[in-house]
Amino acid sequence: MLTILGFAMIATFLVLIMLKKMSPIAALVLIPALFCVFVGKGAKLGDYVLDGVTSLAPTAAMLMFAIVYFGVMIDVGLFDPIVRAILKFCKADPLRIVVGTAVLAAIVSLDGDGSTTFMITVSAMYPLYKRLKMSLVVMTGVAAMANGVMNTLPWGGPTARAATALKLDASDIFIPMIPALAVGLLGVFALSYVLGRRERKRLGVLTLDEVLVEEKETGSTSETVLVGAGTGSGAGTGTGFGKKAVPTGGSGSGTDADGPAAEEHAGAEESEESEDDERLAGLDPNRTTLRPKLYWFNALLTVTLLTAMIMELLPIPVLFLLGAALALTVNFPHMPDQKARLGAHAENVLNVAGMVFAAAVFTGVLTGTGMVDSMANWLVDNIPDGMGPHMAFVTGVLSIPLTYFMSNDGFYFGVLPVLAEAGQAHGVSSLEIARASLVGQPLHMSSPLVPAVYVLVGMAKVEFGDHTRFVVKWAALTSLVILAAGMLFGII
Repeated sequence: MLTILGFAMIATFLVLIMLKKMSPIAALVLIPALFCVFVGKGAKLGDYVLDGVTSLAPTAAMLMFAIVYFGVMIDVGLFDPIVRAILKFCKADPLRIVVGTAVLAAIVSLDGDGSTTFMITVSAMYPLYKRLKMSLVVMTGVAAMANGVMNTLPWGGPTARAATALKLDASDIFIPMIPALAVGLLGVFALSYVLGRRERKRLGVLTLDEVLVEEKETGSTSETVLVGAGTGSGAGTGTGFGKKAVPTGGSGSGTDADGPAAEEHAGAEESEESEDDERLAGLDPNRTTLRPKLYWFNALLTVTLLTAMIMELLPIPVLFLLGAALALTVNFPHMPDQKARLGAHAENVLNVAGMVFAAAVFTGVLTGTGMVDSMANWLVDNIPDGMGPHMAFVTGVLSIPLTYFMSNDGFYFGVLPVLAEAGQAHGVSSLEIARASLVGQPLHMSSPLVPAVYVLVGMAKVEFGDHTRFVVKWAALTSLVILAAGMLFGII
């Protein structure tokens, strides 16, 4: 009976989440509470929830202060020089642009928020792809895969969910996985190189220093032509490359050229070019939160924080709590400014922290009522004996399709505990199962259940279907590379 109710609870949760009939937080709270009553243990619901909240509080604290910390670092301009350096490196070479997209997305993904990563990456790279007539699905696919690998950071979501669901330390899951994840990221860079070569072959190469802009005027209208050194359809014509057109005079004469219509047209061109210049900068260079004089302090603080995390000098929640407090105090010494920064990131903090504490109800009921044990026993009985010792591999393979067709909440809070219990019955530790569960993230970030992917395709003006057709095969391959590396290194 417990087995049936356990699977029914998970199925109900997944269906409601995937059909968007309930929010994840509401489903995590109400569904298990209802099933706790069905099991006949409604009187103990409070104990289950309090036990869960107590165990999940450190994870919630880590996520809250990590979001604040990296949000502040973006606000003050820590990543701005990196964005501009990548754009300078890219020039107008399609190969460099695609590789630069992967590198930029990976770096910005340090903040752990997919939406922020995609906004910054697309804002910086879109003008280059558009002006050179490059494939925009290449940009969205590469950015999504790079973010998917980096999304496994302890404050990114999946690792925290795995730690929450199995009541493990996030650093114990993530740090041993670094070599395998590094191989996966190198795989994304290698794939971006291959895709970049394909784009270069199709379009040719433009060098910004060799770009000549000619303005041809016919009456009151004008046409701007871009002449480059490359070959192919992308190297022929287009509008100026984020630079002002150089007037070359023209055959027209008289007052029409200097009249209000001409001034209005020139003003529109200048406005459009100014907007392009800002987009090429990646981030608004005039925002009031910039702190250029504190750049090296912020860089050193971030390096120190990440180093301390890897060396486990202090628990991760404590490190990010101290880091966020120090970053706010130094960069925004005035209280109104600090409140403004906290308010700017409050929505993300509330959503993530709320999800973690709501998960305490789900995991508490699943564990406290004995449903997870009952389901695990059923699953163990139905897994061939030959596959039992390889449950980590089974988990890694299953994570690829399951995290695509369901939300991270559904997989990590609904499926992973069952797989972990089944693995323990065959001598496979929960840590190995948790690490294997991260394998599917490169594909997960393009799932239709991930809100951030709609930010990506929307800003890039790409149809979601086109993005999906392009990215699924490459993202699945990246996931398999991570799984193979994890097994090769003995991590999984």
